[in-house]
Amino acid sequence: MTLRLLVMGAAIAAATSAVAAPRGLTIEDLAAMDRVGSPALSPDAHRVVYTVRSTNMEKNRGITQLWMIDLRAAKPAPVQLTQHDASSRDPEWSANGDAIYFLSGRSGSTQVWRLPLAGGEAVKVTDTPVDVEAFKVSPKGDRIALSFAVYRDCADLACSKKREDDKAKNKATGKLYDEMFVRHWDTWADGRRNVLYTAPIDASGKVSAQPVSLSGTLDGDVPSKPFGDAKEFTFSPDGKNIVFSVRAAGKSESWSTNFDLYEVPAAGGAAPRNLTADNPAWDTKPSYSPDGKTLAYLAMARPGFEADRFKMVLMDVASGKKRVLADNWDRSISDYQWRPDGKALLANADDVGNHRLFSLDVASGKVTALTGKGYAGDFDVAKDTVVVAQASLSSGAQLIKLKADGAAEQAGTQLTWANAERLKDVKMGEYEQFSFAGAHGETVHGYVMKPWNAEAGKKYPVAFLVHGGPQGSFGNSWSYRWNPQVYAGAGYATVFIDFHGSTGYGQKFTDSISGDWGGAPLEDLQKGLAAAVAKYSFLDRERSCALGASYGGFMMNWIQGNWSDGFKCIVNHDGVFDQRGMAYATEELWFTEWENKGTYYANPQGYEQFNPVSHVSKWKTPMLVVQGDLDFRIPTSQALGAFTALQRQGIESQLLVFPDENHWVLKPANSIQWHHAVLNWLDKHIKN
Repeated sequence: MTLRLLVMGAAIAAATSAVAAPRGLTIEDLAAMDRVGSPALSPDAHRVVYTVRSTNMEKNRGITQLWMIDLRAAKPAPVQLTQHDASSRDPEWSANGDAIYFLSGRSGSTQVWRLPLAGGEAVKVTDTPVDVEAFKVSPKGDRIALSFAVYRDCADLACSKKREDDKAKNKATGKLYDEMFVRHWDTWADGRRNVLYTAPIDASGKVSAQPVSLSGTLDGDVPSKPFGDAKEFTFSPDGKNIVFSVRAAGKSESWSTNFDLYEVPAAGGAAPRNLTADNPAWDTKPSYSPDGKTLAYLAMARPGFEADRFKMVLMDVASGKKRVLADNWDRSISDYQWRPDGKALLANADDVGNHRLFSLDVASGKVTALTGKGYAGDFDVAKDTVVVAQASLSSGAQLIKLKADGAAEQAGTQLTWANAERLKDVKMGEYEQFSFAGAHGETVHGYVMKPWNAEAGKKYPVAFLVHGGPQGSFGNSWSYRWNPQVYAGAGYATVFIDFHGSTGYGQKFTDSISGDWGGAPLEDLQKGLAAAVAKYSFLDRERSCALGASYGGFMMNWIQGNWSDGFKCIVNHDGVFDQRGMAYATEELWFTEWENKGTYYANPQGYEQFNPVSHVSKWKTPMLVVQGDLDFRIPTSQALGAFTALQRQGIESQLLVFPDENHWVLKPANSIQWHHAVLNWLDKHIKN
């Protein structure tokens, strides 16, 4: 056995030392890549724990494990902390830095675990009858906040578990509803809510008493569904209070964005107190200053508008007085943290085709960009150190170390090199940002990317990618779904435009798409593609295909009838086909009602003004239609309508349906199938 291992090792070494011929990125590469994220710095800033999601193709799923880097080492090297068939995620340091808390389903249900760093195996902290959805440990280390999906009329967690078990035994499957929001994202409502609890933890780090409900008197989810997390609740520095964000449910939940912040004693025993009743819009992500005197949070101003600007609000805890920090800084904050000295907050936000990390001075409101080009995602700060997961159009996220009070646009020190061996022979497509005069004569930005093997003087077919949202950005970032490098790897040039409505260019620019879905954005796309072709000689305009998902899918349907000679082929993924049907079948009504200026029955013209179904008679371009059958945001009927319109008119078309996917294609095997179907469609119409 030893000799065999030595021989295998020599063979591997010989193989890896050989210089492989360069190649482009493939979807198989993308699906297999390790994904780095969720950095958590120790209180003394000496170590950072983070997650790495790897892909198990045989089991057709991702598995997340915890890794750690000692930043004091001369050559910091990652060390794997967990290794289990079940994922370990959401790492959080103990108050004194001697252990890591995390969530894992390794015991058969999702519970909180504690890994002592002095040695030994992870120990289960909670042992509850229902899964832990999210958690946070008190700054004093003596209490833990826990979120559970429970029936609010149940007296304890065991009751919720029993009710679920009884439902599973019932042969009748009907569900009776008397309020809206009967389904959300990809899940039907089952009567449970995410309720926030707390419980004391003893010296060994284990829960020592039954959890006590904190938010159960409020009909709402903590954290919110479907994408909320532990950043929506926080302990005060002394551990005595908890502040959480919640949206009151009831009959208005499906058209309301009114989240409020509530304060409650961490030990329970008192009703939650509303801190933001004066704001009828979204308040979220509360966080106390290190001295406990100020509560920071993110707030929107306009009810019903999910893409309003998130401003930073600072509330004096003693008086309740509030002020907006850096109000003149026209960017919408995604996430933030206090700097440990309390003199500044670090925040990330979209910014002209990038997603950068900024420092906001508490006293003056001065804003300083700490990172330059690229996508600064998950980050954590301790003492004077920041660790951020930084990505770009040519690289998945890697951990970078910065100075919390350092100079602007720091290069930082790279800590991880995930996928370096796997992609050692992959040559990424070169890319460049450009700008042009778009709709209303205003400056609009976009990117172009060359094929990986581009040669001077040659022209290449074009994949014209349109982002969703629509209030989003197709910028300098890395994606595991719509990634331009996959098209570059397949021999395509790509062009993608941040049209009117995109984020990172000021709130007025973002607002401009509401009520104008097919107006200025279409003009931007037309002018943007023309500007790119005029500037970059490697783009072959005569061989181009348009592709988009969600709002981008709507735009594909809109292009069919309003730019019908623009492309040789189209790919429409989860796109709106009929605005009237969308108005009555989607789940988050606040979105459609804001974008179309009211309900359909009150303002039908707002919906019909840019309704693709009204232009079906002008459709003529071959189209691939893709749909996830669990997509409740843009229901399957929208895809079926588009496919019927194509087939009934004899237009070349295909329909690809994933019964087990939602608005996104997430399972590795499905992602590979989806990409090959899309690339085959492009190959047929603009390459071969």
